[in-house]
Amino acid sequence: MQEVIIRDEFIKLQQALQLCGACGSGVEAKYEILEGNVTVNGEPEQRRGKKMRDGDIFVFNSQEYKIVAR
Repeated sequence: MQEVIIRDEFIKLQQALQLCGACGSGVEAKYEILEGNVTVNGEPEQRRGKKMRDGDIFVFNSQEYKIVAR
């Protein structure tokens, strides 16, 4: 599981996909989310603006990512 370290209270799902390097651009992240290729805490998520907070886990391309607030 890869950690995605954030400095604020939350990060939007689309931004998290970019930050961890899973998607190269915001447009790519947008389409991956809208096509249902991302799950958040075990549930399919199609809202690119979903607020991800400390401890949330999302999965993309069989890779798990955990949000860690510092």
